[in-house]
Amino acid sequence: MEQSPNVRQACLYLVATPIGNLEDITLRAIRILKEVDQIACEDTRHTQKLLGHYNIQKPLVSYHEHNEMTRAPELVVAMEQGAQIALVSDAGVPLVSDPGYRLVTLCLRHHLPVIPIPGPSAMLAALSASGLPNEEFLFAGFLPARSVERRRALERLRIEDRTIIFYEAPHRIEETLADAKEILGDRPACIAREVTKIHEEFRRGSLAELANSLAEKPARGEITLLIGPVSGEESSALRDTSQSLADRVEELIRQAKLDRKEALKLAAKERGITKRAAYHELHLQVGDSGEGRNDR
Repeated sequence: MEQSPNVRQACLYLVATPIGNLEDITLRAIRILKEVDQIACEDTRHTQKLLGHYNIQKPLVSYHEHNEMTRAPELVVAMEQGAQIALVSDAGVPLVSDPGYRLVTLCLRHHLPVIPIPGPSAMLAALSASGLPNEEFLFAGFLPARSVERRRALERLRIEDRTIIFYEAPHRIEETLADAKEILGDRPACIAREVTKIHEEFRRGSLAELANSLAEKPARGEITLLIGPVSGEESSALRDTSQSLADRVEELIRQAKLDRKEALKLAAKERGITKRAAYHELHLQVGDSGEGRNDR
């Protein structure tokens, strides 16, 4: 818990910052940023704009994916000497598709309090206005940049029955939509662009309709892609067991470029059976040739 005003204990604050509009920050976050001894941030120049807007003057130290291996221990040492430190990302909640996990785990290992200061989140803002089911959802972060790996990741989500949320780069969004339509089917979807910024835009429709929209008018800026859940009818079709397990495994290896172990695990998930049961079924289908024997 946050300490009372009379007791100042060393700790790490995880402070959510605006994802576009500088007014989207909590009063508590502003107070914490004014009170801490140091602010660790991805880009000191970017964070300085936010601090300048609220007349906050604090020492800044860079903390990003390229230096966190050495910077995390340095920050922990500072906290062990009594410092209170705030970690911020360039936008949104620290650690959500941003660096910080190494620092948090190191703090916990050294019994240093880690205190979240909640605030803006691009995925939640996009979900709320997407028009897609939001009772349950899956946040999948960034899809792989390479096509083969991206298609492999999408294959694993083929029977996902929750709304799926991705972050995607504008120069890859068209390829991602094409892969998603081919692998997941033409599901309802939403592209949320530049959320909370001047050029905020929501495009809603099927994956095919969104692809056509992008062909006419490409999307620029920060993009959140939301894909609706598979329908009950489609889910049943995807779980169709008329195709033999062995054939489905080979199909996944060939089309999704999965290794045999990954293909067997996914095929088992599609059929709603355990991997052990799938291995046994596969063993019966392929005989005693030994194929799949290392898939346990």
